[in-house]
Amino acid sequence: MIELLSWTDIIVCLLTLFFAYIIFGMAGFGSALIAGPVLALYLPLSTIVPLLALIDLTAAVINVLRDGKKADFKEIRYLIPLIIIGSLVGAAILLTTRPDLLSLLLGVFAACYALYALCWKKKESRFSQHLVYPFGLIGGVFSALFGSGGFLYAIYLSGRIADKNTFRITQTTLIGFSTLTRVIIFLFAGIYWQLEILQLALIFLPAMIAGIWLGRHFTLRMSKERFMGVIYTIVLISGTVLIYRYFA
Repeated sequence: MIELLSWTDIIVCLLTLFFAYIIFGMAGFGSALIAGPVLALYLPLSTIVPLLALIDLTAAVINVLRDGKKADFKEIRYLIPLIIIGSLVGAAILLTTRPDLLSLLLGVFAACYALYALCWKKKESRFSQHLVYPFGLIGGVFSALFGSGGFLYAIYLSGRIADKNTFRITQTTLIGFSTLTRVIIFLFAGIYWQLEILQLALIFLPAMIAGIWLGRHFTLRMSKERFMGVIYTIVLISGTVLIYRYFA
């Protein structure tokens, strides 16, 4: 597989991952959304999914080790059990039905919410703690169905956490937990016994490290308003991609 990639292909992949992990370093999610379509031009999907899961997990671990004390573990404690339950429900739906319409509905919701957040100034208000149930459960369902539950956690946490750095590391920690689950599944399925995937991960590792470092640097220099604008723009792109997938 690696021998089929030219130096030009590798450079394009490295630049794509660098940009994707700038976004991850800033927002704590969104790397697969950006990197996946480009990597699919050069690598099979069966390689991309476990590869990005492994790199995402490494990125999350680096962020947590650096800033883990800033995470809001109260919110994490409530969300993780709901994410697990939602993921089990999502897996069951995936095995028994066609979840296409659910993808469309989620995409419309995400796009409309992001447009509302970007275009209309809202009064500063906190989400009710009770909203953890729909956001945690539905986020888990769609993580299992489409690998795209991260922006739902971002919507919820943005309504619960005022400090942008606390939001970022809390979001990263949640994504790390979700990714760890997938990595364990791939490990037991024997995917990571394929040496080429590990070799690709090592080749792409410097782009990820540089990207999350620069993303964190940008975040520290941003005002909260600009930072949330970045978050909602990524949510809007996520929703648009889900809508496109349905009609495509």
